[in-house]
Amino acid sequence: MSVLAGRTALVTGAGRGIGAAIARALDAAGARVALVARTESELRAVAAGLAHDPLVVPADLGSADGPGAAAHAALEAFGGRLDVLVNNAATMLRKDSDTVTIEELDRLWVVNVRSALLLTAAVLPAMVDRKAGSIISISSISGLRGAPRRSIYAATKAALDGMTRALAMEYGPRGIRANCVAPGVVETAMWKENLAKPGVADAVLDLIPTRRLSTPEEVADVVVFLASDAARAITGEVISADGGIHGTVNLWPKV
Repeated sequence: MSVLAGRTALVTGAGRGIGAAIARALDAAGARVALVARTESELRAVAAGLAHDPLVVPADLGSADGPGAAAHAALEAFGGRLDVLVNNAATMLRKDSDTVTIEELDRLWVVNVRSALLLTAAVLPAMVDRKAGSIISISSISGLRGAPRRSIYAATKAALDGMTRALAMEYGPRGIRANCVAPGVVETAMWKENLAKPGVADAVLDLIPTRRLSTPEEVADVVVFLASDAARAITGEVISADGGIHGTVNLWPKV
């Protein structure tokens, strides 16, 4: 039997990469999924491969009302029920810390953190009413360990980790769990350009105990587990899905 049969989920950044893999995995586990991102054509391409009547919700999560509108659309379509929220939408910045502009800082904060906070706030009442729910945020090993030229990105991911621990404490007594999944170097378009630089791929692989990159599907498998009843005793955790790279001493020195 599918472990999420009859349940509903909302996934942000679901048009490609890790978000698309998460949407597919939740659908394969039996959930009906609302796919949220800015580009409708990408969402529809993912939705075309799903089996459980997916919902396409184009939304600009960087706007003030985008997260709330996306949550409202999903809740309305799902009859007021949302079992799983996956905060995956994010943008990356790789830049010397003393050259970061206020505009860049604000952009990363709004997309990576504020959207997750607003979406979570918008769906919590429905979860509280049912005394059940799983909130899963996609963090990063950058938030756990830090990495050169990623101070702003690392700060936003560490913020998600802190948000998750606070939510677990606040809403645990009301039947709601909150956890983070922290990927490492994943085979996505975001990493392709950087890994193509001479010597970078070898330098990265040397730091990963498994000596290979993770796949979006492997990250998605952890999300499905956390969304399921098999993880009913797990909350407030940041679970690394990174091939062990977070345990290395000198993280990404040449990347």
